[in-house]
Amino acid sequence: MIPLEITPREVKERLDRGEKLRLVDVREPHEFQQAHIDGSELIPMRTVPQALSSLQAEEAPLVVFCHHGMRSLQVVSWLREQGIESCSSMQGGIDQWSREIDPAVPRYM
Repeated sequence: MIPLEITPREVKERLDRGEKLRLVDVREPHEFQQAHIDGSELIPMRTVPQALSSLQAEEAPLVVFCHHGMRSLQVVSWLREQGIESCSSMQGGIDQWSREIDPAVPRYM
């Protein structure tokens, strides 16, 4: 079974190996404007149910993230209840990504 959470380092390693991952940012649009990971797609948490068919159709594993990893964990739990097993929440969210992987991604409060 795919782990519920994945570390930013694991995400980066998989991307560096050329693995196709769908990076889903579930923060709000104003947060996305402040900082985002290149190649990520904004689907605010409240709109995830409307995006379900698109997420179900995805063949690449989903990596869901938010600011610190709490919203994304809730979204991943819900997606798994909907039958999407190939999804994980990025531990620590974009904040941990900024600290450990890409300091060019701004941190915010």
